[in-house]
Amino acid sequence: MVNIMSVESGSYAEKAGIRAGDTLVSLNGNEVNDVLDYRFYLFETELKIVIVRDGAALEFTIKKPEYDDIGLEFSTYLMDEKKRCRNNCIFCFIDQNPMGMRETVYFKDDDERLSFLIGNYVTLTNLSESDIERIIKMRISPVNISVHTTNPELRVQMMRNRFAGESLRYIRLLDDAGITINAQLVLCRGINDGKELEASLEYLTSLKNIGSIALVPCGLTAHRENLYPLSPYDEASARSVLEICNDYGERCIKSIGFRTVYASDEFYILANLPIPDTEYYEDYPQLENGVGMIRSECDDFCECLENYEDIGYNRVVSIVTGEAAYPFICELASLVTKKFPGIKANVYAVKNNFFGGHVTVSGLVTGVDIISQLGSADLGDELLIPVNMLRSEEDLFLDGVSVSELESKLGVAVRVVQKGGDSFCDAVLGIS
Repeated sequence: MVNIMSVESGSYAEKAGIRAGDTLVSLNGNEVNDVLDYRFYLFETELKIVIVRDGAALEFTIKKPEYDDIGLEFSTYLMDEKKRCRNNCIFCFIDQNPMGMRETVYFKDDDERLSFLIGNYVTLTNLSESDIERIIKMRISPVNISVHTTNPELRVQMMRNRFAGESLRYIRLLDDAGITINAQLVLCRGINDGKELEASLEYLTSLKNIGSIALVPCGLTAHRENLYPLSPYDEASARSVLEICNDYGERCIKSIGFRTVYASDEFYILANLPIPDTEYYEDYPQLENGVGMIRSECDDFCECLENYEDIGYNRVVSIVTGEAAYPFICELASLVTKKFPGIKANVYAVKNNFFGGHVTVSGLVTGVDIISQLGSADLGDELLIPVNMLRSEEDLFLDGVSVSELESKLGVAVRVVQKGGDSFCDAVLGIS
């Protein structure tokens, strides 16, 4: 049962007589406990809705087109509390945050509903048999799973949860039921790479419904006091991961026609190897895991740039990025200035001192580091920052610095650049 916070004016629900403050009990006899129940049973064209009002059960009937909403709004997106992670992974990035940040920064979610709704990865340790049965019944697919290793004992050790190994069996249950699985393996040097990685890929690529597999290096900050000792990947160890990745990728191409196994861009940067061509990434199935992100951005940028003619562009723009992406952003900026001489683009790689200097991705650059490192620079007409530097509301960096505060401290207008190479191209040219 979930409480109805409001009813949209003019909606099916309002016309039927449902009110704010009512408690939703069931749809067509099916109990509603969260957003998955609600969305799944809402598709019916005729709904018998049971609510509780002032302690009494009432029933309403609504007829509507199959995909229409009925206008009920709830207190949270999930209609329930987020499920908190029960693991204590040796590589957890949240445990490596410094003290004194916003409380939400330290919240660890592990919620299968967010896997379906917004693509989050889940470890399966929060799930029960009934949860798996519900996923199968509702045909929720794909399910994004943080696997890390298919060795049960090692998974227990890495995730420090005694159920971590046992929950691996859910992967087979989902696969047998025809549910597509996207897998993520966060790799820790010398722990779940090498032979352990080969064993994990052997198992995962044998699944009938494996969609894609991403290999991602664990992120290490300087704030690892009293945490499990981990070593960052260097060139040789990163190349070893890529060799295994590409070996299994080629096997998958031969057996099923798709590469399936990919490494994140960060592994190529660490290995000092070029990012693969566009064709390598097929339809970019793991883009949100940083797999092919640079190649996709470059392709979109170049395609967008080709469509513009010089109409007298004349401006100076500064661009902020992390150390890892700096060479690629410089390359794109030079393409603009070469085509449009009236544009001057300055690219700044911001060292991530906030997390100790070892984190190089742009998404974890903080406002305080930008201010301290660019405070004396002439930033021109506008400063561009990628949207992934900000939290989902797009107003604060991880350290709590706001965009308006950044503008005030640096004395320059700041433009938040949305995802996509075309958005970046437009931003450099100053196109709204």
